Amino acid sequence: MKLKVGFICVGNSCRSQMAEGFARFYGKDVIEPYSAGTHPALEINPNAVAVMKEKGIDLSFQYPKLLEEIPSELDILITMGCNVQCPYVPCKLREDWGLEDPVGKPIEQFRETRDVIEEKVKTLIEKIRNNELKL
Repeated sequence: MKLKVGFICVGNSCRSQMAEGFARFYGKDVIEPYSAGTHPALEINPNAVAVMKEKGIDLSFQYPKLLEEIPSELDILITMGCNVQCPYVPCKLREDWGLEDPVGKPIEQFRETRDVIEEKVKTLIEKIRNNELKL
């Protein structure tokens, strides 16, 4: 059974979208990924789409979503480090990744953030596959 994993931030236009993209790409056998924002932007940041395309992952079909648009109960909830209080979402495990938002910064910052997210998602998937999480 796949675990429902939600990646949450404020705008759902960059970090959480990248995390969802990597989770879908690397963990399709173990994760059912979702992303949402507390105050979703109107569109995914074009730089986020561009840097993910460099990794062969297409985010162009994704769009910013409200928390109400993803399952109301998740197995794992990952917040991106938004410095806002995330509303209560029932989950078995909650973790904050503390990532700085690259929006408004040069594209190189998007690449750096993308690479950190990729490693964090890969580590999460490995822990899921190895049954290392206490859910």
